[in-house]
Amino acid sequence: MSLDTRKFWLGHLALGSGATLLDAELCYCTFGKLNADRSNVVLLPTYYTGSHLDYAHLIGVGRALDPARWFIVVPNMFGNGWSSSPSRKHSSQAGPDFPHVDVLDNVLAQERLLREQFGIESIALVAGWSMGALQTYQWASSFPGRVKAILPWCGAARASAHNRIFLAGVKAALVADGGFCEGRYVSPPTQGLKAFGRVYAGWAYSQAFFREGLQQELGCDSVEALLRDWEEDHLCWDANDLLAMLATWECADISQNNSFDGDFVRCLESISARAIVMPCRTDLYFPPEDSALEVNAMPNAQLRVLESSWGHIAGNPKRDFASKQVLEAALHELLEPG
Repeated sequence: MSLDTRKFWLGHLALGSGATLLDAELCYCTFGKLNADRSNVVLLPTYYTGSHLDYAHLIGVGRALDPARWFIVVPNMFGNGWSSSPSRKHSSQAGPDFPHVDVLDNVLAQERLLREQFGIESIALVAGWSMGALQTYQWASSFPGRVKAILPWCGAARASAHNRIFLAGVKAALVADGGFCEGRYVSPPTQGLKAFGRVYAGWAYSQAFFREGLQQELGCDSVEALLRDWEEDHLCWDANDLLAMLATWECADISQNNSFDGDFVRCLESISARAIVMPCRTDLYFPPEDSALEVNAMPNAQLRVLESSWGHIAGNPKRDFASKQVLEAALHELLEPG
């Protein structure tokens, strides 16, 4: 499948923090064709350490996300190395000088992309995993009359206190590297990046995952081999990019804006889109109990728990085939009601 990757120029982008992201750009990818009345739009916001390349595993002819039927837009989140990021900015905002970007900033930029580039006002479905789920909730809250359905999976409408503790731990592991130099490193802080990956691995999978030896399904013959794999994966990332996305995640709360002033329940009650919310039973930082509280406040939502030992990784588009089948059925249900 060929990827149609493009850049959307946003100019100097005013952010919710009061800062300005200079010469902001949104990198995105599309699948399929927009129909005449612009009614066949599906939006898939990216997730932490993910890009437009990763959702391709959910898209294909004969699938729920069939590009012959749907115009699928995958915008890259700020900070992920594709859209404006610490590693991609000119000197005045490079590295640790990159301004703070929140979830709403990402969604407002994506809304401009759809409206200004394609003339899109209505979206059939917004769906996403993990940080993509955070953006999905934000879309449904910020543009309730324009989003018909949502499917957030293995995510939440805000970062819980326990979630923020997890993020603080992986951040501490990274910045403890003596070569990090408060983000002004000359060469990559490799020991910090490796430590970041090792700490992260213990949260990404569940206790049951390791008890059942499921790391072998990833080609790892031991837990240590899995940890080394996570080290190598994070060595490919720019440390400041990781921290920029982490800061976006850490402050995520769809009610923290002028419309709701932090009233989380009222914000959830305002979401009118049909919703299927899919947490994983063994997810260590987006547990189903949090999702149940959110669904109870949403007027048109269903809770469907993924029964998997893979923890948070059950929702990864490239992992856990059984969960992917359940997700596929839910996508089809929302896109083809009745």
